[in-house]
Amino acid sequence: MSFPLSRKVLFGALALAFVAAMPVHAQQKSVAITAIVEHPALDSVRDGVKEALAAAGYEDGKNLKWQYQSAQGNTGTAAQIARKFIGDKSDVIVAIATPSAQAVVAATKDIPLVYSAVTDPVVAKLVPSMEPSGTNVTGVSDALELDKQIALIKRVVPAAKRVGMVFNPGEANSVVVLEQLRKLLPEHGMSLVDAAAPRSVDVGSAARSLIGKADVFYTSTDNNVVSAYEALVKVGMDAKIPLVAADTDSVARGAVAAYGMDYKAIGVQTGEIVVRILKGEQPGAIASQYSKKLELHVNPVAAQKMGVTLPEDLVKEASKVIQ
Repeated sequence: MSFPLSRKVLFGALALAFVAAMPVHAQQKSVAITAIVEHPALDSVRDGVKEALAAAGYEDGKNLKWQYQSAQGNTGTAAQIARKFIGDKSDVIVAIATPSAQAVVAATKDIPLVYSAVTDPVVAKLVPSMEPSGTNVTGVSDALELDKQIALIKRVVPAAKRVGMVFNPGEANSVVVLEQLRKLLPEHGMSLVDAAAPRSVDVGSAARSLIGKADVFYTSTDNNVVSAYEALVKVGMDAKIPLVAADTDSVARGAVAAYGMDYKAIGVQTGEIVVRILKGEQPGAIASQYSKKLELHVNPVAAQKMGVTLPEDLVKEASKVIQ
């Protein structure tokens, strides 16, 4: 049976249109992001991941299905989110911070997991080492060199002998930092005093328990502490105990100084790993990575309110000065 040329052209055009429409769904990839809590550093990681995906041509609503959920600091909720994303058969799950990554690892050995902003992924039992894991897991660590953190503490408060730290005993990353500081500080003529804050609402009372016991507060990237940072800042200002942070975003919120990671850059680095997996690489063949991009942020106004004056050379070195 033959058709007039015009009808052949019409059928051809319809067939091409049908074929052109198919790849949008056939090639669409799905990336699901889970974070233990929302605060500026972890939000920056999420935004960096999305930026890296966009730079590689993956756009939400076109060839990418993007999901994001926060556990709001609840590990039980983190496990529920992990199960949901697994049920959705996501192509890649990105877990931001240790508790969320642990929840996903406990729930799947198949779907690729890229962790991010995890201080010690080996201690957290996400990977056996920083080498290619041979499993479904890889990612980016935000581990800091604590000798440099201690050096910053000494520059901010030269006479400090007792370093106070509020931490969540349920976060493996915080416990790792705590134990390392307990060993390292005596080498620098200082000691550690700590107070547990298992929930975000405990941060203020834990900090108050250290008044009279600490000369300076050091805050790691503990998610409970960072999510309730203003409570710690208030104690620091009332008691004239300066805060030195590992998270640069905390400086804008009232810390005196921080020598820490650029969490947006960590997110971009994480997103680049996700892109490699979406293009066919196996997560177990990709070695875990460290982020090395560090920045110094200072807040002279907060310093004055906490009873110290920042050295002029320290302020000049800073990449960002909060006024």
